[in-house]
Amino acid sequence: MQILLTGGTGLIGRALCRHWHAQGHQLVVWSRQPEQVARLCGPGVRAIARLEELADEHLDAVVNLAGAPIADRPWTNKRKTVLLASRVALTEQLLAWLGTRADRPRVLLSGSAVGWYGDGGEQTLNETMAPVADDFASQLCAAWEAAALAGEALGMRVVLLRTGLVLAADGGFLGRLRLPFKLGLGGPLGNGRQWMPWIHLQDQIALIDFLLQHDTARGPYNACAPAPARNLDFSRALGRAWRRPALLPMPAWVLRLGLGELSGLLLGGQRALPERLTAAGFTFRFTDLDEALNDLLGHKDAA
Repeated sequence: MQILLTGGTGLIGRALCRHWHAQGHQLVVWSRQPEQVARLCGPGVRAIARLEELADEHLDAVVNLAGAPIADRPWTNKRKTVLLASRVALTEQLLAWLGTRADRPRVLLSGSAVGWYGDGGEQTLNETMAPVADDFASQLCAAWEAAALAGEALGMRVVLLRTGLVLAADGGFLGRLRLPFKLGLGGPLGNGRQWMPWIHLQDQIALIDFLLQHDTARGPYNACAPAPARNLDFSRALGRAWRRPALLPMPAWVLRLGLGELSGLLLGGQRALPERLTAAGFTFRFTDLDEALNDLLGHKDAA
């Protein structure tokens, strides 16, 4: 297949490029920094700065994962504009370009997040449910999904990935936690009862490939392991994996003071389950959090 990716230089995109290149697929990454693509994604991956560079070349699939990091800084009005533009406006630009083509890809797989549901508290969340809270993260994901769903009117099969916290050995969510935990300063956020839907990077890549290949797959899928963990349990598991204490809680008031509205993303959560993936026959390799963390970290950072 020839696959066009946005967000190809991100954590998931890089892993997808390695996976699909090894399978013999032809990969094109649309990037604002095309000169970085070969280094980050591999020398066999083609980079483009403008969609028009593809002219009338055939595409079998589009995987749309681009988006500025959501938790890197407080959600000022300026930052919210950046987050919206990097997801919604970019997706709208992509769909407008696809609409000009006579030869369109069969499938568009587009990013989203479990934040689509809002802070779910103790509710179990599956793909048949409506959002349970109306916060900025939910609004952002809803607008992102709506932009992607315009692909259905163009005759494409549209798959929406509601991804949880992706766990990887290098970078991503674990990369941000490494320093405080290595210093013995790790611990739960707030009361630690909020749910954290997580997924091992290897399973994330496998399920994207699964959904791309299955012609009956369409609509939203919760991309998270079938055993979400509470923040307190996640912190303890991470402390075990790194052989460090995880006893110092971060008070909720400190997070609210320092991060403002963004703190809701850390103090809330989603008890999301991958019911549609399981029903479709996808098998997760990592369903136990300790096993996933040990696979990724393997005590190699214990010293």
